[in-house]
Amino acid sequence: MVDPYAAVRAFVEQARHTPATSGHHNLNHVVPLTADLARVVRGDEGALVTVRIRRPDVLPVVIRTWRNEAAILDSLREVLPLAPECLLRRPEFAIHSYVEGVPLSTVCGDGKPVDTLLMKALAGLLARMTQVRRTVLPPLPAGWPANHNDSQAFLKTLALLADEQIRKPNWRAFGGLFKALGIADDALLSYAERVPAMTRRPYSLLHADLHRDNVIVTYDGEPPLVCVDWELATYGDPLHDLATHLVRMRYPSHQWAEVVDAWVEAMLQFRPAAANGLAKDLRHYLEFERAQSVYADVMRAARSLEEESFTQKNLDVATDAVGRALRAAARPLRLRSVPTDGEIEGALVRWLAARADGPVSGRDWLLRAFDWTPDPRFTEHPRFPPSAVRHALLAEGAASADRVFKGTAHLNTVVWVEDSPMPVVVRRKLPDARRREPVHLYEHAVLGEIQRSQAKVAAPKVLALGVSYQDDPFTIHTYVGSSGKPPVHPVDGLRPYEADGLVDQLGELTRVDHTKVGWKETHDDFYVWLTEQLVVLVDELPQESQQLARALGLPGGHRLREILSRHRVSRRSPALLHGDLNPWNLVCRKDALAVTIIDWEMALVGDPLYDLVRHLHLTPTRPEIRNRMFRRWSERLDEEYTKGWRADWHVYRWFEIVRSAYVDLDRLATRASLDVPNVRRAVDSYASTLAAATAALGLPTPPTANPYLVRAPARGRT
Repeated sequence: MVDPYAAVRAFVEQARHTPATSGHHNLNHVVPLTADLARVVRGDEGALVTVRIRRPDVLPVVIRTWRNEAAILDSLREVLPLAPECLLRRPEFAIHSYVEGVPLSTVCGDGKPVDTLLMKALAGLLARMTQVRRTVLPPLPAGWPANHNDSQAFLKTLALLADEQIRKPNWRAFGGLFKALGIADDALLSYAERVPAMTRRPYSLLHADLHRDNVIVTYDGEPPLVCVDWELATYGDPLHDLATHLVRMRYPSHQWAEVVDAWVEAMLQFRPAAANGLAKDLRHYLEFERAQSVYADVMRAARSLEEESFTQKNLDVATDAVGRALRAAARPLRLRSVPTDGEIEGALVRWLAARADGPVSGRDWLLRAFDWTPDPRFTEHPRFPPSAVRHALLAEGAASADRVFKGTAHLNTVVWVEDSPMPVVVRRKLPDARRREPVHLYEHAVLGEIQRSQAKVAAPKVLALGVSYQDDPFTIHTYVGSSGKPPVHPVDGLRPYEADGLVDQLGELTRVDHTKVGWKETHDDFYVWLTEQLVVLVDELPQESQQLARALGLPGGHRLREILSRHRVSRRSPALLHGDLNPWNLVCRKDALAVTIIDWEMALVGDPLYDLVRHLHLTPTRPEIRNRMFRRWSERLDEEYTKGWRADWHVYRWFEIVRSAYVDLDRLATRASLDVPNVRRAVDSYASTLAAATAALGLPTPPTANPYLVRAPARGRT
């Protein structure tokens, strides 16, 4: 008597040693049934079958509605009788009946036009799938849209599943790389929130992966085509199947309209309501396909560098693939911009170098790419030698996403280096950083002078400054969070002891010798100089921002100068100022200093009152905390820095309101930095900012202004 378990094991082991084609999760081996296995599966000895063996190392890069492909195949019998049949299923493999024929990809490769008759047959296949009854399909997962014609709910569900099944499982390994490429961790969730209202279409069975390798052209032509590989099948809006088919079949662009027309013609025969609203809604599914594909494309490109010999040619191929994926996903995911090829290559190299453990072909060349050149403006830190810098750069690429923090101008990566008990931060300029405000001082010079002054100011220390692979500038700072955990910012305002700590540090800044930080500006009146800086900013705004400003009643630079010049402030002694004390540039701590002040790139020299008032403008502050800060500030600082402050702080407050009206409007119009928390908070309240600014300027809102203009930029372009 045949031992069925032994027969199955022997058969599968034999199949492993035969040639295979690769699917998303399986290796497919076509082999004849042995006599022993034929008796187990009740088939004919010698008949060909497909042994689908689960790939253990496969990345989770696809959405799966059902885990049991055999149950899906069972539901097809009535409508698609020649679809594969599952003869035997185990967790690690399955044996399917073999479909006689050749894959469409072997007779018509990617990018080539598909013969009209074949293309219409494919459309017919998609249409016939709508005839599979819901009652014979496997149960749908919990949370599936209850209304089985709600297209908007279905697309939202797809986006949430992509986040759950594709992004989350891979985020630890690839999250740092994605952030370096400009893709935030909530990109798919934000996309789901923006799914627009759509025409209702009746749900049906969808193949969801109908490309040239999954279509078999039969030998006898009855039927001409058979779909295989149903593991990604789902139940929802048929328009989704058309979109995935259009993209994954890689039709030449001139054939898309013909494919859509053929699909509509076939659907009118089988399920007419499925074609409702196609002209309006197809693009939403196409954009989703490109949005979710960027995750798979980036991860596969990065993984290919691990699995293949590392050469410049392979790196160029991976860089090109990532660039194409990012450009395709830029619109649906609202990426601020697409990094250049050099920036993509640098991110891939950093990621790979940090992961290449052990003997990897090409690793020596790869590690040499991590040589770096120190900046001559910065003297080597005695406790952070070149070897520590190189170790930090290598660790940067392997950092998990929860250790990568994005600001308006920098990408900050927290890493550990050998022989150091505390982590450090590698800071790199974002490729698309666009600050309208000028940068007057070098951050490393400011931090160095603070440290030399021995003022009691809690600020990071600069450990290294230089350029690394592809001449990419970087700085390395001490980390000010708690044991490498994400920093805690006072986003809802300072508590009393934190307010005291910040005021005391602003007082300590007056002890720093501001003449040694490289300040080259000359002004006798700080407020006049500040006004001129804002006028220049307004005059240099891009045309779209200036046009929107005029429509909303904000004056141009010349008129703005006239209005702001009506005010005057007292002359106070200058001091070093941080220049941007928003809550995300303050890190809470538990000692007497209470907060650490980070991101000194906007530092300047001027009136100390301005730094305090700007903080109060940028941070939610209760009246009692504001009064507490002013009182402590005026008592702790020498009179040369505080005289006349009671009459003057309102002038700076009005100035900051007006300044925000222009800066935030520009962010709305250009969509710059909208994924950064402090920017997001500012633009979300733009209507009130605009009203306060026009009131401060003594200008009415133009009677002809469209009241929806203020809201329109925040919704974004569709």
